[in-house]
Amino acid sequence: MLSILIPTYNHNITDLVSELHKQAMETYVDFEIIVMEDGSTLFLNENKSVKTFENCTYIAHEENSGRSAIRNQLADEAKYEHLLFIDCDAGVNSTHFVEKYISFCKEDCIVIGGTTYDPHENDPDYSLRLKYGRIREARSAMERDKNNFSTFNFMISKSLFNKVQFDETIRGYGHEDMLFGHQLHELDFDFIQIENPLIHKGLDKNDVFLQKTEEATRNLLLLWKTNRFPYLVDESKLLHHFITLKKYGLLTFCAFSFDALRMALRRQLRSPRPSLLLFDLYKLLYLCKTSLQK
Repeated sequence: MLSILIPTYNHNITDLVSELHKQAMETYVDFEIIVMEDGSTLFLNENKSVKTFENCTYIAHEENSGRSAIRNQLADEAKYEHLLFIDCDAGVNSTHFVEKYISFCKEDCIVIGGTTYDPHENDPDYSLRLKYGRIREARSAMERDKNNFSTFNFMISKSLFNKVQFDETIRGYGHEDMLFGHQLHELDFDFIQIENPLIHKGLDKNDVFLQKTEEATRNLLLLWKTNRFPYLVDESKLLHHFITLKKYGLLTFCAFSFDALRMALRRQLRSPRPSLLLFDLYKLLYLCKTSLQK
């Protein structure tokens, strides 16, 4: 019936697995939970305790294989027809979370549950990540774009997954979900958006989030330069704006602007009230700057 798959990297997943296991047992359907460590060095002793749960498997890989490869490996290990992928930094906030997915296990489908954030979390050290998440990610099923795809919390039939799989050539951080979602659309598979969010608990402090943003932006540029993914220009607003600036010969000016404004922008983005408009500007100027570097 259902394989619950949790790729894990340096995160304590005992509470998450405990709640998922409790809910799955209450559905009285065939299920399994597979936790796979992707080269983790932290929380290994805590996490291996999930082996004591009925129908749970714990696999620890010493080497990090990457966000794409670890999901493909989990799918290979799964024995049931429907695969529920959940990121390790998720938290369950509904007693009917598993049950809602079970109702879709009678058909080939791709179901996206969504993301939410703890309304009581207001630490200014995480202000940028929280604002970005609450405004750009935490949308209801009705508000989400029908083409929106996220690997944070989704279910897919194994037969559909095997037709696509994640691209393991993508080794950097970011955009593997965009490519996977596009491939599904290329095969004319639609996404079912439902109201079944998980709480995103793995928040990054402002400096770390900016660092990851820069890494994801560099990765987007590298993917585009391979010429293997021409559709990225249509999928990514950031890349679309970059191409427009390039067309009008403005990359050098924007790169200079990034050098001049970088510190001021970072101060604002690390403040208690960061601007997402300035965050978008930061990414665009950084992309222009990076594109001119060898």
